[in-house]
Amino acid sequence: MNYNRFKKRTYEILEKGEINDTWSRRVDLFIVYLIFINVLAVVLESIHSLKEEYKFIFDFIELFSICVFSIEYIFRIWSITENEKYSKPILGRLKYLFSFFSVIDLLAVLPAYIPLFVGVDARIIRGVRLIRLFRILKLSRYNRAFSHIRYVILAKKEELVISLFAVLTLLVISSSLMYFVENEAQPDAFSSIPATMWWGVATLTTVGYGDVYPITGLGKFMAGIMAILGVGLFALPAGILANGFGGTLEKRNQKMTCKHCGKDIN
Repeated sequence: MNYNRFKKRTYEILEKGEINDTWSRRVDLFIVYLIFINVLAVVLESIHSLKEEYKFIFDFIELFSICVFSIEYIFRIWSITENEKYSKPILGRLKYLFSFFSVIDLLAVLPAYIPLFVGVDARIIRGVRLIRLFRILKLSRYNRAFSHIRYVILAKKEELVISLFAVLTLLVISSSLMYFVENEAQPDAFSSIPATMWWGVATLTTVGYGDVYPITGLGKFMAGIMAILGVGLFALPAGILANGFGGTLEKRNQKMTCKHCGKDIN
């Protein structure tokens, strides 16, 4: 097998496998299982007793995963020029490095290399362990559901930005008004507008922790109004996403008919 053929075959194997490509499907399944094992290991490792008792197993899983993901990342960058979108040897690879999937692949291996450059510190180690959970995002390469989520968010980004702006505007206005109403009665709880925003978030999301609440008549009235408005505003993003998912699934399930023979096209 010559160099060009080997690179092309590497690209075919690492990309999402076709049904008739046995090796590509095997590699896909292996990576998916390894991702699940990694996420499970990170979760179980947070239990101190398990971490101490099975430290060797956790360390082996991490070392093995880093080796596999690093090799995968290097081979993807090397073979990506087989894709017409990234066909230029230098510019194509640079463009791919900043793509969504490449960033996710980088986050999968980054935890192992950060301590080598910034030193070992307790806070850094905790942060590195948290980054390891980003490996679950690698599943978006192999599962169509993740692609649908990304597509819907991008398709509805303008509506989502508008609804987010409306929520933030209501949060700032309600927190400012509540600060001026309640500050004199509760200077500790409503000490400033930023501090009052904690109450605003809890009220607008209808969580209502109960640690901070108004005691004046006007404050209670305003809180009730804000809670009602919050239900409607926070339902907007959910409605936008639901509408987007509905449209995407409808397009996916829509049958195409051949204009010549009248038969369904799969």
